[in-house]
Amino acid sequence: MTRILGIDPGSQRTGVGIIDVADNGALAHVWHGALVIGGEATFPLRLKRIFDELCVIIGAHGPAEAAIERVFMARNADSALKLGQARGAAVCAVVSQGIVVHEYAATEVKQAVVGTGRADKTQVQHMIGMILGLKGPLQADAADALAIAIAHAHTRSSIERVGIPRTAWRRRR
Repeated sequence: MTRILGIDPGSQRTGVGIIDVADNGALAHVWHGALVIGGEATFPLRLKRIFDELCVIIGAHGPAEAAIERVFMARNADSALKLGQARGAAVCAVVSQGIVVHEYAATEVKQAVVGTGRADKTQVQHMIGMILGLKGPLQADAADALAIAIAHAHTRSSIERVGIPRTAWRRRR
């Protein structure tokens, strides 16, 4: 069994989800939540809180692998920079605990979970509930984090079966 941590970084709310993947590929929900970090006095304190809280979560649940969403280019440059810094704090927290971080684009995550890279948040939330057998509504950031963990589980399984590194999946032109 492998435990995977999924992270959906955000400068005000960071989604966190943890799943177990059995040797036969079966997925099981372990934990999920959202770190609400908008109340700190300064932005650097928000980054510290992301780092500290992720370290605590990693210590409590002991994931072996981690996956995080890649930053997309937002229309607002300031928002994109803050998102990148929040993502950096999350990556540093994971790496500081000796865990390798795998990165996925939002479209890759949606494709793995819903079947289309253009799925909306409601579709992702619904499919996460179905895949993991969760009842009731899921908070969007936590659902996205679980989706990232599931995308990594599917990707690592495909890599093991096919034996081709993920970087070689796309045809170069």
